[in-house]
Amino acid sequence: SNTGGRMRRLRVLNVAEKNDAAKEISRIMSRGSSRKREGRSKYNKIYEFAYNLFGNDCQMSMTSVSGHLMNNEFSGCYKKWTACSPLTLFTAKVERYCPENYIPIKVTLEEEAAVSNVLVLWTDGDREGESIAHEIMEVCCCVNSRLDVYRARFSEITPQSIYRACQHLDAIDQRIVDAVDVRQELDLRIGAAFTRFQTLYLQKKFPESLADRLISYGSCQFPTLGFVTERFKQIEDFIPESFHKIKVTYETDDDVVVFRWKRIRIFRKLACQILYEMCLENPTAHVLSISSRHKSKWRPQALDTVELEKLASRKLHISATETMRIAEKLYTKGFASSTKEL
Repeated sequence: SNTGGRMRRLRVLNVAEKNDAAKEISRIMSRGSSRKREGRSKYNKIYEFAYNLFGNDCQMSMTSVSGHLMNNEFSGCYKKWTACSPLTLFTAKVERYCPENYIPIKVTLEEEAAVSNVLVLWTDGDREGESIAHEIMEVCCCVNSRLDVYRARFSEITPQSIYRACQHLDAIDQRIVDAVDVRQELDLRIGAAFTRFQTLYLQKKFPESLADRLISYGSCQFPTLGFVTERFKQIEDFIPESFHKIKVTYETDDDVVVFRWKRIRIFRKLACQILYEMCLENPTAHVLSISSRHKSKWRPQALDTVELEKLASRKLHISATETMRIAEKLYTKGFASSTKEL
């Protein structure tokens, strides 16, 4: 609507997946001039600034969630372990709810959405990010059904990537949202059913040692436990054995050439000692042939989460938790990028 010949300024609510991302995106879009104010959650601030979007001067509000806003849970008697058979959990009704500690975030979204015209979702570009964006949209549209909803797609938090995302706003991919919903529901049903079954069964079998113990089951836990157990058994069964080898080097003024033995190593010390003494008796070597080849060192492939954690643990001795904390900091500062999961 026009008032006095001037178009009403659009109010745009922007929501990121974490507060650090919201803060950095706001800094980029406002060129460092955003104003911060408190929301209902002390961990998720609101950043305000002006920005030209859709060719209009807009009043932007940027806030965030803290990952998934909603959880799945069984309803009624199915919440109680002894009130139903674990088998019934595969067909029991599942309800979505907002956990108590996320209620302040939900209230902030509702209050900001009620006075906004547009909703822009700045969650990560992976499957979980798409699902979180959908959860945010549902909460906001419940209080303001007239909201125009857009999805910002970006792989890194840098000025170029953020400005490009603003120019190519998209819609939520419902297929990805549905895929995540199915995975979450399967995790709940399978995890709850098997956890209850094996806990109750084993507590009856071993009441003295397992009376107060929870024997949990998870679709990721068991394969991971298998990998850990297999590796543990390999380490336990490994029998160390001493070996011997001959190392030959040739030094020049500006280089050192290291010759590799074709046999690599010998486990019998006496045999290696004899070969070594033969070399000492006749120390002059003859180069029979020289071969060379061109070698290209390609840019390393992007790592998925599991490979990143494994390499960080093996090469840098950093825990998985610390690795993800560092990766998130690098991502929000624009030094690392994420790729979309298909």
